[in-house]
Amino acid sequence: MKQTTFLESYPTPALRYLPLRERPAYRVADQGAEACSLIELLAAIVGGSHQVEIAYALLERFGDVAGVAQAAAQELAQIHGLGEARAAALKAALELGRRLLLTEIGQAPQLRSPGDAAQLLMAEMAHLEQEHFRVQYLDTRNRMLGSETVYVGSLNASHIRVAEVFRDAVRRNCAAIIVAHNHPSGDPAPSPEDVAVTRQLVEAGKLLDVEVLDHLVIGRQRFVSMRERGLGW
Repeated sequence: MKQTTFLESYPTPALRYLPLRERPAYRVADQGAEACSLIELLAAIVGGSHQVEIAYALLERFGDVAGVAQAAAQELAQIHGLGEARAAALKAALELGRRLLLTEIGQAPQLRSPGDAAQLLMAEMAHLEQEHFRVQYLDTRNRMLGSETVYVGSLNASHIRVAEVFRDAVRRNCAAIIVAHNHPSGDPAPSPEDVAVTRQLVEAGKLLDVEVLDHLVIGRQRFVSMRERGLGW
């Protein structure tokens, strides 16, 4: 039988004993969100009399803010006292933060290295629960013209359609592309299937005169450049 912790039982709300100036919502409004701890930020979003306990319970269950962001709304709602509505509000707040980060990164879309390309993708792909295969479209100066998710699901050379990967590259008259996919496990080590897909795409790119500059494997806060490792070229 699982032992119940104080975070799950939630006795008298801790918020009741906090002076007004130390309550999360007041701290965000008065001191600015950047001055608040992670617990305070989560509590301010969650709200309610048990907001502090729920914030601690979220980190106890999911480990860190990345784990909270990766969790589905249904998983968050299982936290005692949170509920579906506040779980949805928390997911919405985290998604707004992610989109803001992508907007700020998108102001400098010229890609000079694998790290530049990975930076554009990490915030979006590192915490996905399924594999996503994404294509970045580049001009002759390696400026990104756009990007698109082409496949969702396990990566396998027999499932990848070359025409689908290069369709928009040809339509946009791109000089090059960078392809990327994530490993939901968090480990970006390339698999034999990843290498097979890369070889297939590199050869197709030569025929279509669209260079495949790299294939990035995105993990949790890490990535692997397959070109740098000579896998597929």
